[in-house]
Amino acid sequence: MNQPTHPAAQRLLPVALLTLSGGLQDTYTYLRRGKVFANAQTGNIVLLGQSLCDGDWARALRYLLPVMAFALGVAAAEWLRVHRPRWQRRVLLWEILLLFLVGFIPHSLDQLANALVSFSCAMQVQAFRQVEGFPFASTMCIGNLRSGMESLCVFLRTGDAQERKKARLYFLVILLFALGAEAGSLAVELLDLPAIWLSCLLLAFSVCLLG
Repeated sequence: MNQPTHPAAQRLLPVALLTLSGGLQDTYTYLRRGKVFANAQTGNIVLLGQSLCDGDWARALRYLLPVMAFALGVAAAEWLRVHRPRWQRRVLLWEILLLFLVGFIPHSLDQLANALVSFSCAMQVQAFRQVEGFPFASTMCIGNLRSGMESLCVFLRTGDAQERKKARLYFLVILLFALGAEAGSLAVELLDLPAIWLSCLLLAFSVCLLG
């Protein structure tokens, strides 16, 4: 049986916190975990293909693992959605736990750390897919950029106030992601590997907003 979506899960404030966290996670894994993207699996797939063509199997594995972990994270979130009440809150709690553990993982196990971050971020992007009723992604920007520009063009052509609202929301989400990435860059300089705990803090606030 599919569990209902929490009414607060689409509101701007929790979505803002999730988006800041998403930007921070991507910066963290790229700057401190071997230049691997936690969220942008397109980049990992491109680099995976390049590594396979070069016959660099060790490098290929570095990019294959987060892609596989991301896929498993989507499946895990779907399982929670079908089988567990308050499933979105559970997703965030699992994400906080996994990211907290990542802060203790040494550089020698960067591949494991990247896999855990990709798994948790996939759960998040699967569980939180709307902001104020509009589809969006909290851990990547390409879909938000496309939707924002589409809404802006429609608004400029028709003057539709709803499209103006959509465009503002999408561009705000993109800005928040960029701010999260910048915060991640500063955090890793100051804290190194435990910088991911800042993401845990943002997610904890989101849990509180879900009640």
